[in-house]
Amino acid sequence: LAGTVPEEPRCTVERADASLTYSLFLQRFAFSRPVILGGITDNSAFRALCTREKLLAAFGPFPVRLSTANTFSYRKVDVPFQEYVEHLLKPQDPARLGSDTLYFFGDNNFTEWGPLFQHYVPPPFRIPGTSPAYSFGIAGSGSGVPFHWHGPGFSEVIFGRKRWFLYPPDKTPHFHPNETTLAWLQHTYPTLPAAQRPLECTLHPGEVLYFPDRWWHATLNLDTSVFISTFLG
Repeated sequence: LAGTVPEEPRCTVERADASLTYSLFLQRFAFSRPVILGGITDNSAFRALCTREKLLAAFGPFPVRLSTANTFSYRKVDVPFQEYVEHLLKPQDPARLGSDTLYFFGDNNFTEWGPLFQHYVPPPFRIPGTSPAYSFGIAGSGSGVPFHWHGPGFSEVIFGRKRWFLYPPDKTPHFHPNETTLAWLQHTYPTLPAAQRPLECTLHPGEVLYFPDRWWHATLNLDTSVFISTFLG
């Protein structure tokens, strides 16, 4: 099927568990490198509210803002949430450009989505001087955001699997800004020498990735996925 992507078992991002203390997080990861955190929160209650049936019942008629999946020019399109789920939430067409690929990530209306987010348990760590903001998304198999960077944050997978590719700020990845992550993985990634490959890993439900400030990253949803990010601004 178009957009169906096998999982890559290799993971080059360091992992930590619930024994990681806040002081060690600040010392080892907060300002220097990404880390995958497992078992630091329990979001089973939030996950139960994020099934297709529950979300359609709660938010079906409300508009959601879709964004294009390219790096520098985000076109926005507003559609009812139900229309997105029933007609646009499809596997990524490998031949489509990022500017022609729309999906739902971020741009959440907190008046409408706020009651859902109240049930989310965010990661317990913060960067001093920042405050958190949520970004909730749902996307089809093979979709994703191509390489970009911004401030630090966490991203948790609620349903599905999500593959991440990361480069430090001083290593700009080779990519075309209007090429989808799936196309980059198929065409560019295989040509990269080992030393030029990104850090990468596939996240499963309940796992949280932390990425530091200004780290380049691209994402690829291996399944129809539900995910939520906590941006530290």
